[in-house]
Parts: sequence; structure tokens; C-alpha cells
Amino acid sequence: MTVHPSLQSSIDAWTHSIEAIVELVKPLVESEWSVATDLPGWSVRDVVSHIIGVECEMLGDPRPIHTLPRDLYHVRSEFARRMEVQVDVRRHHTALEMVSELEYTVIRRSRQLRNETRKPDAEMRSPLGEDRTLEFVLQQRAFDVWVHEQDLRRVLGKPGNLDSPGAYLTRDLLVKALPVVVAKRAQAPADSAVVFDVSGPLEFLRTVRVNAEGRATVDGSVSLGPTVTLALDWDTFVQLACGRVRPAAVAERVKVDGDHELAAAILDQLAVTP
Repeated sequence: MTVHPSLQSSIDAWTHSIEAIVELVKPLVESEWSVATDLPGWSVRDVVSHIIGVECEMLGDPRPIHTLPRDLYHVRSEFARRMEVQVDVRRHHTALEMVSELEYTVIRRSRQLRNETRKPDAEMRSPLGEDRTLEFVLQQRAFDVWVHEQDLRRVLGKPGNLDSPGAYLTRDLLVKALPVVVAKRAQAPADSAVVFDVSGPLEFLRTVRVNAEGRATVDGSVSLGPTVTLALDWDTFVQLACGRVRPAAVAERVKVDGDHELAAAILDQLAVTP
């Protein structure tokens, strides 16, 4: 048996991004592993540790038995505590140890994915401890790895892959979340339309329409006379939607036409990642 066709795009996106991460971090000197990223409390080493840890859990490796220090100010929830264990247990690993474990984990995980024979709707335990379908989990892994690739690229000054397979998968997942952001979180009024005009390496235009009952949908058609239009570049959209920056920090990179109050509410609620 071969990998189910509907899973292949997620596997390809994951492979592209994680191999790019390996190439990014292999030449780093020891001090560069300690450079802070946009993620509170996490360095380059910590981001890579997170990736290694989650992929090891996907392989079925037991979670480390490890007690977190009490002074980790950025750990504020049970979800964060769960994610932090795989990170903190590697905080004193050397650059060579990190690269070696990353490469070995990628080899093992790639082999596992090549031999995947389950159907997309097969139930499995996700790294978050939830029961999810295989298709959902693989999409989330591709999304997570691409976003972390960009985290690393930003702090290392090595931009790239903003239009890679992982970027397209990420766009689709983030766009799916826009109706909730606009209608539920930002409380856009009934019969309103919000346009996201995203430019750059991955261009797209999406309109979120809120009907008379307050329910929202998203499509790629142009809206005549939208309530608000948000024009921004793809990298800025990703950073906002993934909670890497606050709207005030990138205000000059977002052009707003229409209802500025609603626009501010949408931007304030745009982060959809944990």
C-alpha cells in the first residue's frame, strides 16, 4: 500500500520545511543557538527542541520525565507546560547534539511517513493530547514546522520559502480561521464584508462576509463597498495570525480602508495559534 493521496501534500510540505530547517541550523555556531526568537522565552535552540520533541512524540517515543523550573515566566498554561517539557530537557544540549538529534529524528520520521498506510480519517492521538484524524494531525505538523522555519529565518536574517508548499498550506489553514476572527472575536456587524488583500511572495484576496444572522463565510470574490479592507504583505499577515507580533508593532505595514474601529478589533483578534 502507498500513502493516501489526500495526505501527500501535507507530507510534502512538512518534508520541504523540516529539511530547510536542518540546512538553516547546521552551520550555526554555538552562540547563535542562544539567539532569542519572537516566541516568548524561546531561543533558536528552544524552537528546534520543540520541533524535535513533537516529531519524537509522533514517532511514539515516550515523553521525557522532567520537572520544569518554577521561574519560566512564559509558561502560563497547561498547554504551554506540555510544550515546554520537550524544550527544557534540551536547554543545555550543544550545537552538535542538537543537529545530530534533529537529523536523526528527520530520518526516522521521514521513513515513518513514507510507510504511512492509514486512511486520512484514522483516529490518532495528537501531540496536544487530543484525539484527531490523521489528516488533521499531518496538516498541523506541516503548518507548525513551516511557521517555525519562518521564526528561525527572521532571527537569523535568512529570509526565504515564503511561497513554499508549507506556505500555501499555512495560507489555507489561516484563511479558514478568518470567519471566526471577524464575526465571533471581532464582533463584525451583520451584513458586513471584510476584505484581506495580501501581497508579496504569496498573494491572495479573501472576503469574509457576515450575514444577517451574524454567521460568516470566506471566499475569493471581490466585495463592492466592503465595510473594511486590510491590505498587508504576506509575512506581516503570518506574524499577526500566528501571534508573533502585536498590531501596534506593524501598524505602518497595514493599510486600512473603511471602518478603522472594526479593523483595529480584527487585527487585535487575528492571532489564531495557541
